[in-house]
Amino acid sequence: MTATSPDRGNGPIVLGVDTEPGPLATAWAADEADRRGLQLRLVHALPSVAREFRPFDEGQYHKALRERADQALTRAAAEARARHPDLTITTAVTEDVPAPALCRESAQATLVVLGTRRLNRIEEVLSLSSVTVPVSAQAHCPVAVVPGPEHITQAPPYVVVGVDGSPASEAAVRFALDLAARRGADVRAVLVRRRGLLGPFDPHTAEAHLRELLIGATARPQALHAGVRLTHEVLHGHPVEDLARAAEHALAVVVGRRGGGGFTGMRLGSVPHGLLHRADCPVVTVPGPSEKGTDHRASPGRLL
Repeated sequence: MTATSPDRGNGPIVLGVDTEPGPLATAWAADEADRRGLQLRLVHALPSVAREFRPFDEGQYHKALRERADQALTRAAAEARARHPDLTITTAVTEDVPAPALCRESAQATLVVLGTRRLNRIEEVLSLSSVTVPVSAQAHCPVAVVPGPEHITQAPPYVVVGVDGSPASEAAVRFALDLAARRGADVRAVLVRRRGLLGPFDPHTAEAHLRELLIGATARPQALHAGVRLTHEVLHGHPVEDLARAAEHALAVVVGRRGGGGFTGMRLGSVPHGLLHRADCPVVTVPGPSEKGTDHRASPGRLL
């Protein structure tokens, strides 16, 4: 199944809800659903494997987990409805490890939104509750991870998008322009080259070449959003650190996904993975146009 593009997505905004739902992620998802005129779907994953470790009180333990899940969904729905009373909200509890469950949901979604516990890299690999990296790496649609609020006090507001000339980064540019258009914001397209990797060019020629590459990589997406102000910046340094600094006061930073598979997170690519740990604003990871995944149908939820 080809990843959903932002200009034709009419699936729901899916919010992964923890037993202690983050109000920032809930607010961000509700606002985005309202801007797009889409349904907000709240999903809590209840890992059935947890019951295997409590064979003597399985029924009571599972019942307690289900009650906590229902309470978390009810709280998140109330927070979302307080911001947007007319929003259509559905909830669902699915019995599975969170990351695979949310990846299945992503097959029918326009966008998946997650809070973050900021696990370290060992915890990401070993913990069943690790969600942000595996979902960002494998989801069918863009994934927004919300560690903090949008910086709405910046004037003019802006969205940062990382560009490297790949098909994945072009998809990221399209998404960033769409995100900015809905917020009346600018877009800063940033290309970062590591220091010393200038090839056979002298510094001035290299700078001109990189700027030409950056402008060319954004030209086609920009034509679809002529009303959004787009600026181009070429930086020389570390991609994660420089993009995180560029996005310090941004509404969001958007990057393409271009990793190749392997251990959890490796498919995500080093730059988006690093930004999930480093950036203070929402980080949106966008799959490339040719990426495919297993077509899992999402289970129906209950309408609130």
